[in-house]
Amino acid sequence: MSSNGNAADFIVIGAGVMGTSIAYHLAKRKAGRIIVLDKDHVGRGASGRSSALIRMHYTFAPEVQLAVKSLEMFRNWPEITGAPGDFRRTGFVQIVPLRDIRALKANVDMQRRHGVNVEILTAEELHKLEPDWLLVDDVLEAAYEPESGYGDGAGVANDFLAKARELGVEYRPRTRVTDFLIRTGRIAGIVTDHGQIEAPVVIAATGQWSKDLFTRAHIDIPIQTEYHEVAILKNPPGIRPGGSACIDYILSVYFRSEGHDKTLVGAFTGERGIDPENFPQRASQESLAALADVACKRIPRLENAELVRGITGVYDVTPDCRALLGELPEVHGVYIAAGFSGMGFKISPAVGLVISELVLDGRASTVDISAFRVSRFAEGQPIRPEFEYAEN
Repeated sequence: MSSNGNAADFIVIGAGVMGTSIAYHLAKRKAGRIIVLDKDHVGRGASGRSSALIRMHYTFAPEVQLAVKSLEMFRNWPEITGAPGDFRRTGFVQIVPLRDIRALKANVDMQRRHGVNVEILTAEELHKLEPDWLLVDDVLEAAYEPESGYGDGAGVANDFLAKARELGVEYRPRTRVTDFLIRTGRIAGIVTDHGQIEAPVVIAATGQWSKDLFTRAHIDIPIQTEYHEVAILKNPPGIRPGGSACIDYILSVYFRSEGHDKTLVGAFTGERGIDPENFPQRASQESLAALADVACKRIPRLENAELVRGITGVYDVTPDCRALLGELPEVHGVYIAAGFSGMGFKISPAVGLVISELVLDGRASTVDISAFRVSRFAEGQPIRPEFEYAEN
């Protein structure tokens, strides 16, 4: 371990849920001197704008495994971080079009094999669970996870960082990385707006800023930005509080409770290529009204809901909408954990664990993450689950 203030064993770029989770897991292993940098402050990027669903319904087994491990950590948050945490167990429902019911059942079987507590509900059973939801001929069956719910992105990042700092991690906010120090194909450190820091390992957990960051090193990362808006609605009288979170592929919308008296509503797609440094900080009234209108098709009682506010944010999206996890082929010692395509929060505790294993041990042992390797697109091997749901 170097005593030089401008040298470290590991540099983690980004203090969102991914970067702080990685730093915590490295520090837990007593890996050496670890410095976490952020161009702003902890949890102020995408993590602080996350809808923060916690669910395990994925169509790709390694993602399910990461979600199962992460749920275990969310449920044991006080023992892990010393903080109370903000995991709200509401249950989670996955709704798919009739054409995807066979795929839904196959995915539920796969999820059960990996330890997920999930069951298939008929429309009648789902109506008993959520009497406020309108279930007409479009819903035949749905997947239900009773142990899932939602959390708080900024809270998770702050808790992970606080625990990491207890374990000796150094945190440098308002420090922007401007370049990489690369010598004969290996990383030697980084350049920031506050000077250079030498390190043999650099881990970028930089989300929507990843492409711009690596462009400076003439490395093309297969990530696009995508703009999203979320509506927060004040529930009118009569709606049962604390209902299940839901991803509804029929209506292309997701929603969950926000506290005991509000509902959060978001959509799946948005404008591509948005500038991550310069995107609208306020959602338009038209788009928020459109989100509310779609939510009313599933929960008619929201028709009289008050629009409280909107939240905007930017996703980091890959061509197959799966994360990039691993070492960059171009530069030895540089790792990336980005490209989560809006699905990162719920697996962030486990991602930190597997990245720490990959960096320290040469491979991730808790979950095999080799399918998420950065080179998969160049190799013509994007992730294509057997039972993926069809796009509307």
